[in-house]
Amino acid sequence: QAQLVESGGGLVQPGGSLRLSCATSGIIFSLYVMGWYRQAPGKVRELVARITRGSSTNYADSVKGRFTISRDNAKNTVYLQMNFLKPDDTAVYYCNALHFMSGAEHWGQGTQVTVSS
Repeated sequence: QAQLVESGGGLVQPGGSLRLSCATSGIIFSLYVMGWYRQAPGKVRELVARITRGSSTNYADSVKGRFTISRDNAKNTVYLQMNFLKPDDTAVYYCNALHFMSGAEHWGQGTQVTVSS
């Protein structure tokens, strides 16, 4: 059974940094495109960053230059380094795994990130 467990969220001041982690189990991690999504209150869930099996990346325009997604296939874990955080980054952040061939998809439970002074 696939499990994605996010960690690293919390309260941070504007301009600060956080590093989110998503530890996976029950999937062949190397066969999945991994992504981070976020959902703010009253808004739709949006893609923040994605990393392919070959470690190509893409980012939402709103986070380019501030966030970095990476993956460690040996640890079955994907990371999101978030720098220069803004209040608009406040949201629940979700980890997503998408099988590159079948389209099978799995979600984590989410971790809250709050950017506030």
